[in-house]
Amino acid sequence: MNKTIVIIGSSNTDMVIRAPYFPARGETIIGADFLMNAGGKGANQAVTVARLAGNASFICRVGNDLFGDNALGLFQKEGIDTTYISRDPAAPSGIAIITVNDAAENTIVVAPGANALLDIAQVDDASEKIQSAAYLLMQLEIPLDTVMHAAKMGFDHKVPIVLNPAPARVLPDELYQWISIITPNEKEATLLTGVEVEDEVSARRAAKILADKGVAIIIITMGSRGALLYDGTLFTHIATPVVDAIDTTAAGDVFNGALVVALSEGKDLADAVSFACNASAISVTRRGAQSSVPYRNELS
Repeated sequence: MNKTIVIIGSSNTDMVIRAPYFPARGETIIGADFLMNAGGKGANQAVTVARLAGNASFICRVGNDLFGDNALGLFQKEGIDTTYISRDPAAPSGIAIITVNDAAENTIVVAPGANALLDIAQVDDASEKIQSAAYLLMQLEIPLDTVMHAAKMGFDHKVPIVLNPAPARVLPDELYQWISIITPNEKEATLLTGVEVEDEVSARRAAKILADKGVAIIIITMGSRGALLYDGTLFTHIATPVVDAIDTTAAGDVFNGALVVALSEGKDLADAVSFACNASAISVTRRGAQSSVPYRNELS
């Protein structure tokens, strides 16, 4: 069995409406089809790890409701270790309302529910699993104090930590010292560094700022333009396959899940980023979040 990849993060039920464009303030428009499926950045990444043949253990918090029941059933079906998933007796499971326009862009509003109650005590309950992990993968749809605590725990036990800093928010300087790899997209890199990331030149400036904060490896994802990898010395641009995108909802989550699987298998950084770009490219050709995640046999 491969060494475990631990994912700590959110689990949501996504309610997706396709529309020709995003409505303006106060505007009501008629959408097209409606899709409800499993989502949440943490859950999407855990499912990606499992489908790409990684050994996934997921730490999250769901409500004691139908959405929580469905989520647990789906994780177990995917072969994800659910030992450290907790059920909140009062808070509802997380919900995300997503609009996807004709350009395959999306806007998302999340009601976190039980995700907001994933606390330090729950991380401590899983300390043995975290401390022996091959990689620890996290995002920012759970409380920042919890992310900080888990990151320090992983760092102290020499577990490589991958942080997908989404949704975008300002981070404490201390956190950067504990992160092995950070994977912002252009908007997130802009918020974290103050550099308006619009192209590879500006992405390089942002990456250097993140490196100066203490992160060893920076990967800035740039959608159809691929990703920029910086290891503190060398910049490498990794191209992504050209595809007809219809929904980018979970593209970043698929990228991150695929990245840690590739790294856990011993691929070098550039090859791991290329593998992640290929997986993400497949996902944007499909609708939904977890429903868009590819399986290992779809990747070369």
